[in-house]
Amino acid sequence: MASIVAARFIRGTSRAAVWSVRTGAFALVLFVISAAGHRFGLIETRPFLVVLSIVCLLGLAAFCLAAAGFVRLWETGDRAGRNALAGAVMAALVLAPFGYGAWRVVTLPRISDISTDSVDPPALAGRPASPDPRQALLVAEHYPQINGRRYSLSSDAVAQAALQLIAERGWAVVSPDGPQPSRGIVLITVEARSAIFGFPSDVALRISDEGETSYVDMRSASRYGAHDLGENAARISRFLADLDERATQIPVQ
Repeated sequence: MASIVAARFIRGTSRAAVWSVRTGAFALVLFVISAAGHRFGLIETRPFLVVLSIVCLLGLAAFCLAAAGFVRLWETGDRAGRNALAGAVMAALVLAPFGYGAWRVVTLPRISDISTDSVDPPALAGRPASPDPRQALLVAEHYPQINGRRYSLSSDAVAQAALQLIAERGWAVVSPDGPQPSRGIVLITVEARSAIFGFPSDVALRISDEGETSYVDMRSASRYGAHDLGENAARISRFLADLDERATQIPVQ
């Protein structure tokens, strides 16, 4: 009798559902730890991208195992419901960022280097002096809000306001000794990181002295990947909007 009960217990438990929980939990923990490590500079970007690929595969495996558990529940009545549901939820949590990224890839243009000046963008080390004309057309079509700014302020005043915003965002200034006035131009180059995962981008801010006014152009370029998922355009839009607000607080001299 005991052996029959044991056999029924074994047959009544879906291994796929149990492994969906284990795989989903491992993927979720790996995802959180690696993302936090990369965000705070403990893991380099290339190894992190490899880990993300592994996490995505584990998430897909957990989802498939959960689906198999639900099938067993439907066909044979195995006790798979709770385990399959838990595995499916953890798989969904892991796969949600990848799904969002895939949606952005499909709906947004394939761009990784954006500037408010498509003809003569601010200089960035290791980047082309002039953008691909096709990408410039994509920027104009999909991001019409990406335009330079003109302020009735001196270039020094605008530069100081920009540096304050850069410091508030935690961006690292990489241009030697900060901004360098040259031929009426102040160029500030920084390293910026995405808000959640901390992916690095190179950013340049060019402030041109026009006498009674100053003109600001901005460029943001991702270091990894051919598609920025809209991050660079959003970064430029937010920064220049904040600079507009900060400029209104500076008295005109």
